[in-house]
Amino acid sequence: MSAGITISSMSDYAILGCGSVGHAVAEELVEQGKDVLIIDRDADRVEALRDQDLNAQTADIREEDLYDTIADNEVVLIMSSDVEANKDAVRNIRANDGEQFVVVRASDPVSEDELTELGADVVINPSEVIADSALRALETGELEYKAQQLAEVIEDTEDRLAIVTHDNPDPDSIASAVALQAIADTLGVEADILYIGDIGHQENRAFVNLLGIELLPYADADVADYDTIALVDHAKATETTFDKPVDVFIDHFEPDEEYEAEFVDIRPSVSSTSTIMTKYVQEFDLNVSEEVATALLYGIRAETLDFKRDTTPADLTAAAYLYPFANHDTLEQVESPSMSPETLDVLAEAITNREVQGSHLVSNAGFIRDRDALTQAASHLLNLEGITTTAVFGIADDTIYLAARSKDIRMNIGKVLQDAFAEIGEAAGHSTQASVEIPLGIFTGIETTDDNRDTLLSLTEEAVKRKLFDAMGVESGEGSNGS
Repeated sequence: MSAGITISSMSDYAILGCGSVGHAVAEELVEQGKDVLIIDRDADRVEALRDQDLNAQTADIREEDLYDTIADNEVVLIMSSDVEANKDAVRNIRANDGEQFVVVRASDPVSEDELTELGADVVINPSEVIADSALRALETGELEYKAQQLAEVIEDTEDRLAIVTHDNPDPDSIASAVALQAIADTLGVEADILYIGDIGHQENRAFVNLLGIELLPYADADVADYDTIALVDHAKATETTFDKPVDVFIDHFEPDEEYEAEFVDIRPSVSSTSTIMTKYVQEFDLNVSEEVATALLYGIRAETLDFKRDTTPADLTAAAYLYPFANHDTLEQVESPSMSPETLDVLAEAITNREVQGSHLVSNAGFIRDRDALTQAASHLLNLEGITTTAVFGIADDTIYLAARSKDIRMNIGKVLQDAFAEIGEAAGHSTQASVEIPLGIFTGIETTDDNRDTLLSLTEEAVKRKLFDAMGVESGEGSNGS
């Protein structure tokens, strides 16, 4: 068959074997205005088909001379329940150098393989089709049921809904919160998005600013103002203490601690919480705004590394739905933010001072003015060949700031930093990104002065690297700079 031909452009079909499956296919094709020739060996069935104004002929699909009858049909659908007869029909077509597009019915995985080897273009196993249809129906029904449950919990809110992201929220967490806020708005409930830590990455700040997303630091909020608490994309947060019970929990990761929420939707089968929230946006039949669509699409793309990491069909389907509604100029601005001179200086220093142990990289950026530049440096260094985990630290305002990134599925970098520094500083983050703040005086026991800055930097570098590599399970001091 010509590579330039598609099934939708074809008009001439032959159906060999017209039981219940073949009959259903024939009726659908005729309704679409296609020319359909039906071949079946049961004369009574053929007569009944003719009574329905269908073009039907009596013949055995095994016969070699049948090919002359169907030679001009572009597509041949072999729908008989007799798999051996179907095999003979495929052999006959290919033996006559037939270039038709052949779709054939199988009965089990073994016959699927055999029919494919004989030259069938598409092999259909009705039992698998029925199972897939049943699972899709189950998924649709389950989503409808879950959406009703979610609506009931949100509508029970009398004051306000607090939507809490994970620590130092990434695009997936922020976008998911934005989507839940939009759903709450359609249900007549006011909601605030609360976050813990910092929005430090330059892309994340651009994402929030360009889309006009309003986020409230958790520390500045009075939890008493909220009678409903929702956690979105929160499973990998290191630690959060709530004064009230959690009512809603939505995530694509199993949580490290169990929340006895009234509504729970955890789907490890998808790669982003934004994918889950897109399904709810569709189920609630929201008139999705450009801001929400852009946020969710960016959340999916960021979490899947632009569909290069652990991407599932559900992620792709959600992205395809969002694509027409999103602002792609805004996405381009978010994904390509300008780099400040300070960030460039910190990155250069981090590259020069890097120490690599296996696939782990730790670097000292020295004295810095913008601590957020550490996050950028950690992200950029993660692109080095063979590197799966990075940690970049620097000193500012008598405080050691450290930013870490990891793409190692065996490691939770948030817990690594907790293990290494929880007793002397404040660590926050989750499995792929985390940060630490450590008072310099507590760490070194030496008061900072202009005369001892270099000494403190040297002491800090040695101690931080040792603690980090120990927590990662590797020894410091014998590594390279990764060159």
